Amino acid sequence: MDGLFSKQMPHSAEAEQAVLGSILIDSRCAAEVISALKPADFYIDLNRSIYEVICSMFNYSKPIDAVTLLDEMRLRGLYRDSSQSYLVELMAVTPTAANVMQYAAIVKDKALLRGIAEAASEMSAMVSMGKGSSEDVLNAAEKRIYALRQGRAAGGLEPVSSILGDVYKRLVELSKRSDSIPGLPTGLAELDNVIMGLNNSDLIILASRPGVGKTSIALNIALNVGKRTDKAVAIFNLEMSKQQLATRLLSSEAYVDSKSLQTGRLTPEEWKRIGAATNSLSKTRILIDDNPTLSVSDMNAQCRRVQNLGLVVIDYLQLMTNSGDKPSENRLQAVSEMSRMMKIMAKELNVPVLCLSQLSRASTQRTDKRPVLSDLRESGSLEQDADIVLGLYREDYFNREAEEHNTAELIVMKNRHGSTGSVELQWLPQYTTYTSIDRYHEE
Repeated sequence: MDGLFSKQMPHSAEAEQAVLGSILIDSRCAAEVISALKPADFYIDLNRSIYEVICSMFNYSKPIDAVTLLDEMRLRGLYRDSSQSYLVELMAVTPTAANVMQYAAIVKDKALLRGIAEAASEMSAMVSMGKGSSEDVLNAAEKRIYALRQGRAAGGLEPVSSILGDVYKRLVELSKRSDSIPGLPTGLAELDNVIMGLNNSDLIILASRPGVGKTSIALNIALNVGKRTDKAVAIFNLEMSKQQLATRLLSSEAYVDSKSLQTGRLTPEEWKRIGAATNSLSKTRILIDDNPTLSVSDMNAQCRRVQNLGLVVIDYLQLMTNSGDKPSENRLQAVSEMSRMMKIMAKELNVPVLCLSQLSRASTQRTDKRPVLSDLRESGSLEQDADIVLGLYREDYFNREAEEHNTAELIVMKNRHGSTGSVELQWLPQYTTYTSIDRYHEE
């Protein structure tokens, strides 16, 4: 029984003392330690309190040594009769300040182990108390583990010499490729020439009014990436079922009227095309999730388990839920949080994330109804976080008497990689697909 109550979480008192002692011996290492450790990484309360004082002194550019630290502890009401002797002990037990980052690594590793143990304890409590289904417990576990991984993410300043080395390697790889587009091909050649394809870590927003065809373009792009590369494409659709999406992909690939696919009334020739299209689609690594309650965290957790992921498609932003335990006070704040999380997801997964979004009604109240950045619904953070913002416009959508029907403009409203502009597209409504304006399908 005594062993049960004396059981402690993983920690290293020696490593914690050595980190603090190193800073007191040589305060020049404080900057490096503070970039690697947070106060919460210290398990022993006294060590954590001392480190918090050191961090505060560093932030205010105060000199750090045993004397100044004791004085600061007095000002904060943390001084005890044993404080002076403990600081002396910290310096005495520290072999050398030169190994401070090795000591810090031990402290960080023990903190991570505690985090894992706490997460496991929470999951065990959820199970024993019957809080939620197995899926709820699994999702909670994935979020906790993902949060722990985020805390371990490498970062910090890096010399430009090493960065340029990576850039040079990338240039060599590009020079060996047959095409001139560095990113994944969208299948729309003119668009690729403007945005340089879909590049890793980019957040791309594709926006339009409802019914203009943004889902169709997204599926066209997903299909093209799936067919022309060996990479996986993850599609999260919060509005349509998996069967509806598969039917659209089939119609687009086989060039069979979508209405015929819905009724099953197909000619022998159409059945042949359906068979060939099914075979072609089955060879791709397109993955679909139609769960309408997905959050960015849920998507991120799933994508981390996909091997050789190339592209993530989210349809669409306004249907997503915020993953926070406490719901945001307003939708504006929620969309801002999700926008930022999607950008972080794109960077961490190192793949392009294509997210669809609705435009506000403001565009319908202007004489020129072409979308502009300010039309993005509910949040200005979308245009801030996105690397590329595309607006889809069809004149015949707003004006039934328009001279040209089934033509569209894909307006590049923001492009961190180059210029903005407009790309003309051909809309084939019977196949729910878009093509370049100069490419027509012939039966």
